[in-house]
Amino acid sequence: MSTEENTTKYGNLYSYKFYLRPTVHRLYGDRFSSIKKIKHHENVQKLLHVLFLHGTCTTWEMAKIKHPNDVSTIRTKEKEYRRLIKGRTDRGKHSSGIMELGLVINDGQKFNKGYSDTYRLSLPGILYCLDVLNLSKKEIDQMAAKYAIFMPKLFGKWEFLKSLVDDDVYKIQILARGLLLDNPELSLEKSPLYELMSYLNFKYRKFYEFISEKDLSEQISYWFYTCILYQNQRKGKNTLSGVEKLHAIFKKDKEIATWYKEFFKESELYFKDRTKILKNSGIF
Repeated sequence: MSTEENTTKYGNLYSYKFYLRPTVHRLYGDRFSSIKKIKHHENVQKLLHVLFLHGTCTTWEMAKIKHPNDVSTIRTKEKEYRRLIKGRTDRGKHSSGIMELGLVINDGQKFNKGYSDTYRLSLPGILYCLDVLNLSKKEIDQMAAKYAIFMPKLFGKWEFLKSLVDDDVYKIQILARGLLLDNPELSLEKSPLYELMSYLNFKYRKFYEFISEKDLSEQISYWFYTCILYQNQRKGKNTLSGVEKLHAIFKKDKEIATWYKEFFKESELYFKDRTKILKNSGIF
């Protein structure tokens, strides 16, 4: 059972975009950090990559994955990973670990010659990896399988979604880069993309400083299904529209259809109420 509430705190997608993402870029590197070759950035990113691909692990298991046949190196790396995750205090000065900043979650304990803490990526930690690491589609697929239980409406339906919308599943990388969340350019003709994204931000506005993993999972999932509406302007003539892709999903998954319809109706009501406020304001 996750002890996230006691050890790791993070906010909604707005908080990820405007606070957490720029903060961890500064501390642990961005997409271009491989050019700069900062050792600390490399070490953190390698640790996160292990958790991205393998899910919940102890620090010993992480080290063993990277160095399977060298016990001495495993011991050294295990201590290093523990410091990177938990931080350290040296001469009275504390340096934060990646768990304290919201990228990793303490996910319980495992008994193996004594109790050891287990760790996995938080949902913002997954977004950071999708943003910064040079990941293949196969690696993203592997992550989705490992973290399916923590985002059931997206990662839990990953292969099903791929069978219907193909590479659109990888649009999650767009969110990881802080895009298509509050951009006014989303206001496209005959598309409710801007309105739905605007309501999504309104719906979770009170969770800027702290959001539960369940609520953040819902917010990311709403974003994903809404983002299917976004189409590249150079799409081919035979490419399905975003609405057609959503219809294909809803037709085969009634649970998702019912869940998303409720969100859509909430959005309609929100804008209807806002229009009434404008009309009744007495300004004109």
